[in-house]
Amino acid sequence: MSVSRNEGMTSKPKIALVANTDWYLYNFRLSLARFLRERGWEVVLISPAGRFVRSLEKEGFRWRQWQVHRRSMNPFREAAALIELCNLYRQERPLIVHHLTIKPVLYGSLAALFSGVPLVVNAITGLGYLFLNDRWLTRMVRRGVLLAYRWLLKRRNTAVIFENETNRQQFIREGLVRADRTWLIEGVGVDVQRFIPQPESDGEPVVLFPARLLREKGIYTLIEAARLLKPRCSLRFRLAGEVDEGNPGSVSPAEVQQWVEEGLVEWLGWQADMPAVYAQSHLVVLPSWGEGIPTALLEAAACARAVITTDSPGCRDVVEDGFNGLLVVVEDPFALAEAIQNLIENPQERQRMGANGRRRVLERFTDDRIHAQTLEVYQRLMDSRKEK
Repeated sequence: MSVSRNEGMTSKPKIALVANTDWYLYNFRLSLARFLRERGWEVVLISPAGRFVRSLEKEGFRWRQWQVHRRSMNPFREAAALIELCNLYRQERPLIVHHLTIKPVLYGSLAALFSGVPLVVNAITGLGYLFLNDRWLTRMVRRGVLLAYRWLLKRRNTAVIFENETNRQQFIREGLVRADRTWLIEGVGVDVQRFIPQPESDGEPVVLFPARLLREKGIYTLIEAARLLKPRCSLRFRLAGEVDEGNPGSVSPAEVQQWVEEGLVEWLGWQADMPAVYAQSHLVVLPSWGEGIPTALLEAAACARAVITTDSPGCRDVVEDGFNGLLVVVEDPFALAEAIQNLIENPQERQRMGANGRRRVLERFTDDRIHAQTLEVYQRLMDSRKEK
């Protein structure tokens, strides 16, 4: 294994995992950080401060604060964020920086260039609000981001990881990346020892929405489907996720409270013990506009729960219609309501799909498999550096 940038001073290669929230690092990359540490890497976590920092530090990882604001477009504030990240990279001197989500990819790639970081991994974890929303201001920002991608993602010391082939081909087709610098790694994986099948509970069927409460996650489509179904079916809808005030697509707490008062949903908020939440559900629904690879659907499938999602990038990479769940059209509450009613009224069918989902996760989406693929990307970059 290659040594760190301080040749001869340490045998541990150092990597920085950089995200726009500590929530993202804790929920989606903690398992990777553990995996790398077990294999002799020094792992530094970089993100804005939040309530998950203490949990990351309790895991024994060193965390560095980066003051970046997800919604800000103030040029002075953004310049300050870039300069701060440059300083962090100069202080830490990592061999590899692994950037997660849009701002870290953009600012992190620039900071790596300015501060001399040898190797860069950029993860395109889905297209997100910036690409899925079509407001005029969003379109203007998107043009700027695409211009930056064309320059930053093609650098010789950079690897770009995509979670689904649709997104990968779109970036190649639009000239944003070189095909030979791209990798396909399907999501962040799932711990199949933690997310395990449990028998369905007795009583009224529960339909679970396990995601942040964002327009792009299909929350409004779900609410309309609930309104259609409540008069004709005996079932309960549960939301296991938070509003996200840092995301322009988030619903407001007042909206959610109104839905609760109408009797449409139960709002659980963020849940630390998601295996228990899946165990108490009968069906999992995510009517998203598009994802990288939706971790929530992998977790649900690992728990042998049938899922209903949309025929959109990322979602259809997890769910095969009729095999481990059902696919519906994006933003079609009538199709969603019909699919939910179908599986609620056919327990044997949804249990068959749940068992198929568990098998598919074991074949393709375990965290050990995904982490090994990610480590291979790092190793290939390190090998290419030695060959120069």
